[in-house]
Amino acid sequence: MHPDAAPRARVSLTAIVENVVAAGGPDAVVDLRRDARGHGADAVADALLSRTDVGIIADPADVSRWGSNSPRIRGAGRGTIAPAIVFGAGATGTPAMSLVGRVLAVKVLRVGEGVSYGYTHRAPADTRVALVTGGYAQGIPRMLGNRAEVTIDGRRHPIVGRVAMDVCVVEIGEAAVTRGAAAVFFGDPRDGAPGVSEWAAASALTPLELVTAVGLHTRREHRS
Repeated sequence: MHPDAAPRARVSLTAIVENVVAAGGPDAVVDLRRDARGHGADAVADALLSRTDVGIIADPADVSRWGSNSPRIRGAGRGTIAPAIVFGAGATGTPAMSLVGRVLAVKVLRVGEGVSYGYTHRAPADTRVALVTGGYAQGIPRMLGNRAEVTIDGRRHPIVGRVAMDVCVVEIGEAAVTRGAAAVFFGDPRDGAPGVSEWAAASALTPLELVTAVGLHTRREHRS
């Protein structure tokens, strides 16, 4: 897979800051352990320390690496804002992470033909499918095959067949999908993307577990 086609976990630092400001108070503390639940502790800490007055709990290795004597940074304790709120992976707050892959190829799938391992999906009629970057190596649960959707060019399309290590197959029908098009696995529903809560409903994981897994296994892009 060409590096430019590899899926990206895009992290909005502005969304995290806004979520913290909306939910916090004068003594608010944010827990950034586990690499800020996969969002990148270094980048998230920089944003919160420069734009807010909250306290931060970090993994001891991060505190040591930052070399900070600031009373706002500590290596133990408990956060006052739930991580699901901080990262918008719950019922409130703006989603901070979106997962975006790329279309590698488009092909015709004839009636009766199967896709991916074990052929858990066979086409009930002639259709078209797209091979999209993003698989279980990037934190996408394998059980989401035949259960979840992605958005390509503003339209929803179902994942069909089992999710593979680095790719999955998406049924696109007659949609004018081209190679290189962005495929949004999850993001902000206000932008038309599937919400991570949809993935949670289709799997045995919580939204926070899903974004943490994706963030820890996928190349991240931080955006202010």
